[in-house]
Amino acid sequence: MSIILASGSPRRKELMEMLGVKDLKIIPAVGEERPPENAGPAETVKALSMQKAKEVSAFAQKDDIIIAADTIVWLHDRIFGKPHSADEAAKMLDELSGNTHQVYTGVAVLRGDTVISECEVSEVHFRKLDRREIEAYVATGEPLDKAGSYGAQGKGALFVKGIDGDFFNVMGLPLCRLDSMLKKVGFNLI
Repeated sequence: MSIILASGSPRRKELMEMLGVKDLKIIPAVGEERPPENAGPAETVKALSMQKAKEVSAFAQKDDIIIAADTIVWLHDRIFGKPHSADEAAKMLDELSGNTHQVYTGVAVLRGDTVISECEVSEVHFRKLDRREIEAYVATGEPLDKAGSYGAQGKGALFVKGIDGDFFNVMGLPLCRLDSMLKKVGFNLI
């Protein structure tokens, strides 16, 4: 039996390694993400994580456990995914500045015929940012591969006044929820 992480995210891999997961295999899903039309943030991340898990299940053995996740930032009834450019990253950060937003992560766990799909939500409170620090942060390149254009575990932590909910959810993998899901498929992290 192996644990397969259906993600190329270095942060998710790092979190799984931090937990001491043995036999961890990384098989990133590469298919086009197709969010359901007119879905809210929770439904969107659950559907996208399930798409990733099902895609990667083609490479798994029957007893393997597949873990997939998808994270978005939600503000003003809009999804903030990964920026496509430095300009888009700066615009996202400008909108997040001084506001409270939600981070949604959908997690899918598959093992044999058992399929579990759940969502975690955390609130993140940003302080007011000035133009210079937004431009300097974007120039580091850190925001370019992160939902909402920031990493709370990196220099983006300088913008976060507080988090209500699971910090690891903001990093892209809610560990407490994942532990509960893995127990449902017969696997204990501790």
